[in-house]
Amino acid sequence: MPFESVEMRIPDGSLLALCTDGLVESRDKDLDVGLGRLISVLEQPYASIQQACEAVLGTMEQGREPDDVALLLARLGEGRAEEPTAGWTLPAEPTAVSRARRLVRGTLADWGAEELTDTAELLVSELVTNAVRYASAPIGVRLTLGDLLLVEISDPLPDPPRERHAGAGDEGGRGLELVRRLALRWGTRAEGLGKVVWFELSNTGVQPPDSML
Repeated sequence: MPFESVEMRIPDGSLLALCTDGLVESRDKDLDVGLGRLISVLEQPYASIQQACEAVLGTMEQGREPDDVALLLARLGEGRAEEPTAGWTLPAEPTAVSRARRLVRGTLADWGAEELTDTAELLVSELVTNAVRYASAPIGVRLTLGDLLLVEISDPLPDPPRERHAGAGDEGGRGLELVRRLALRWGTRAEGLGKVVWFELSNTGVQPPDSML
């Protein structure tokens, strides 16, 4: 089926929104009405991309029949460049764990984000320990601080990590369980011949899903 390719220039700082038709179209409202409603929501000021996403989903799904919905928002250009970033390459040996913890602690202190230190240190320690256990090549650690703290741990192994169900007496096996419970979001992606395991921590007081009890 033929399709048209279009190129356009988008100014730095623009908010790019990508979504499936399930967000903007329904039986009783056509596509143009839904797109207009989406634009009106996104024209409002928001403190973060996360707030904008929550506002869109909360507004657009009111009174609608359930449907598959996907939404991606991204701030282009200058907004991303201002986010502080730090990264290191560590040898795949046991000393990498303590070194990663020190680097995370010192960097977050320099950024004035000490409130994230304990959780970030713990989760980095668990993921680096897991990488050291199985990898033989260097491991990457990367931090990016914006509306959220993004932490990325890379290693040369392609297989995604699997969560283990550790017993009460087990000393290990809880790394991914801790990430799932303490992080706002987490996931994995392929990178080259290896993979990246990433997680996000909120620095705006938003609690991870498993802590909302």
